[in-house]
Amino acid sequence: MNKETAFLKTPIGTLEISGNDKGIQTVTILKDDKETSKYIPEILKVCVAQLQEYFEGKRTNFTLKLNPKGTTFQQKVWEELQNIPFAKTITYKEQSKTLGNLKAIRAVASANGKNPILIIIPCHRVVGSNGSLTGFSAGLWRKKWLLDHEKPTKQKSLF
Repeated sequence: MNKETAFLKTPIGTLEISGNDKGIQTVTILKDDKETSKYIPEILKVCVAQLQEYFEGKRTNFTLKLNPKGTTFQQKVWEELQNIPFAKTITYKEQSKTLGNLKAIRAVASANGKNPILIIIPCHRVVGSNGSLTGFSAGLWRKKWLLDHEKPTKQKSLF
């Protein structure tokens, strides 16, 4: 099972995308910028294309085979994250409730923080109970950027 890797330069930094024929394993943000890969491995082409469309504002959902590595609990949390609609947010409390354990807020938040497939598994759509931006492993400014990017654009008045 060879793992392939590609890089995609985006407005929030360079994404490192990896996966194999079982699916996408990681989408992470590099500390240093890197140019988009000149060669995109065949198994990553659809993922790279869908991420480009997302950043261009042309895609609101992803149709990819995912294969994140994590515990059974983390997998359950990450699956639930994928049910958050585009441009919507939920709280950690709401996410815990949906998962059937209101007392698991910290464990849910911890699993969100270990999400290996940023953007596609939209942990950026989970906010604090008061609506504040909290906990995003790639930095709160990126979380804010992603949420702003997903907001429906308001029609500007001509008058």
